[in-house]
Amino acid sequence: MTSRKKTENLSFEESMQELDSIVNQMEEGELSLEDALSRFERGVQLARHSQNKLKQAEQKVQILMGQDEQAPLADFDPANTQD
Repeated sequence: MTSRKKTENLSFEESMQELDSIVNQMEEGELSLEDALSRFERGVQLARHSQNKLKQAEQKVQILMGQDEQAPLADFDPANTQD
């Protein structure tokens, strides 16, 4: 495996890509028990990190919507943005 970033330094997308790679490696069934356990441990760390990133994004959305869960959502229209 190439040099790994610390989990907390990964973006959500990087974390998910690495997690997907680990799942693929483990599904192939060619890893030794020690390697499989090591990758499983990394996968758990990545899954937790990704879950935290999603929770943070959800909190930001709630703040931006003014905590109003009933606020209507609308499709993004770039013509309506102000420069």
